Amino acid sequence: MSLNQILIITLISLLLVFLPAFGLSKMFDKAGVPSWKAWIPFYNTWVMLDVAQRPKHWFFWQFIPVAGWFVTMGIFIEWVKCFAKFSFWEHALTCLVPFMYFPYVGMDKNTRFIGPAGVKHYQKSTVREWVDAGIFAVVAATLIRTFIFEAYTIPTGSMEKTLLVNDFLFVSKLSYGPRIPNTPLAIPFMHHTIPGTSSRSYTEMIKLPYSRWFASPVKRNDVVVFNFPEGDTVINTPAYQSLVPFYQEARRIGNGDMNIGRQYILNDPDTYPLVIRPVDKRENYIKRCVAIAGDTLEVRGGQVYINSQPGFNPPHSQLPYELETNGQPLDQASMLENFNIDIENPEEFGSMGNNKFMVLLTHEAAEKMKSSGFAKTLTAQLTSKDQVDPRLWGKLTFPNDTLHKWTVDYFGPVWIPAKGATLTITPENYSIYERAIRVYEGNSFEQQNGKFILNGKETNQYTFKMNYYWMMGDNRHYSQDSRFWGFVPEDHVVGEAWIIWMSMNNGIRWNRLFRSIK
Repeated sequence: MSLNQILIITLISLLLVFLPAFGLSKMFDKAGVPSWKAWIPFYNTWVMLDVAQRPKHWFFWQFIPVAGWFVTMGIFIEWVKCFAKFSFWEHALTCLVPFMYFPYVGMDKNTRFIGPAGVKHYQKSTVREWVDAGIFAVVAATLIRTFIFEAYTIPTGSMEKTLLVNDFLFVSKLSYGPRIPNTPLAIPFMHHTIPGTSSRSYTEMIKLPYSRWFASPVKRNDVVVFNFPEGDTVINTPAYQSLVPFYQEARRIGNGDMNIGRQYILNDPDTYPLVIRPVDKRENYIKRCVAIAGDTLEVRGGQVYINSQPGFNPPHSQLPYELETNGQPLDQASMLENFNIDIENPEEFGSMGNNKFMVLLTHEAAEKMKSSGFAKTLTAQLTSKDQVDPRLWGKLTFPNDTLHKWTVDYFGPVWIPAKGATLTITPENYSIYERAIRVYEGNSFEQQNGKFILNGKETNQYTFKMNYYWMMGDNRHYSQDSRFWGFVPEDHVVGEAWIIWMSMNNGIRWNRLFRSIK
């Protein structure tokens, strides 16, 4: 946590107990307590607990970051009960505007101090008990979801076989530090859309800048949940959303020209209704962080290289192979048991005739096929630039230009931006870093007649404000990842995939329950 963040937390905590001081001083008078005690931050809450005869250990819980603010509100509620304020709305005012409500209570001639003895005579109705319990549950769950962990479901096969479709995960917010929501005013437990509608579940009346408490950088090879960087603009229909991202569709329509495709979409809002989403309301993706800030990444023959050294190969990562068998019959049960292949899944297995098949295999399964004699031939299906129609350059992979003739299997090298690092901008790397400089870091940036204009001034140097990461799926040929849309900024990082707590596929996959994610 930075010094600035510590100061912000401390200031909010102090304001919570100091702003109501004027009203508290009047209430202290009514309770027979010297009014000057109301003006001393935190000591005033100790006095309230003492007078209300509530547990003194509550005082110390106030100093827990963020959660302590709610403890302070709880102390305020116990305090106003001593003045016969028991209704839901009186407690709501106590929590939301104590600096306005406490002066009213303190100066109201009809309000008297009844003390803890009077509070004991009050009994909540059954309805009120349920309302209070419900509000507490929502607040507690929201705090846990924001600052500790969040549930997440695997929707696609991009991480197979490491993570399977319908694996239910807990995502740790503590691994990289909890990120404060950019849009705090939202319906609880809804991401960006009210279910069954196309309406937003949040409002941008209040927008907060990026802030992360107890920040810790993403580590290389972590499995990370993050907000989709190109999800800022979305075609808001079921057929598109993150399945067909806006920028991908615009490039397709424009035959590689983003501007033509964008204008076409803007001219047809009925077919392409657009929504703009803040960072924290963009779709959640899950991938493996293969390169961190400052790394240089390259993919050669499907193998990731980091800083010229072979990168980590996830044990369950998959590549497509052309398989020719020795002719023996194929059995679903034995193929699953021996090679972890579902031959009934067309994404994993397809027949080409004459004992030849297209299969998705982990490295372990491929080696087992070779050593067992099951495979007569087994050839990895990789795509080099020489195999690509030249007319497709600029339409296949990031950075979507005709200069970088990269494929999913032969990609880079590309440097991953690091906070505080200065980049020399050239015509060759402009398309790689332009979006990060302009969109993610909020600058005016363009290339004019071979010159680079940054915030109205000509320059060829830029110093990055954030760390960036390179994310790839373990199912390398069926993953929409950084090879198609580039870097993931640190402010898009949600948390680390921690544990599989449930997994379903026509029933419970018992062998996956409570499995840690590696």
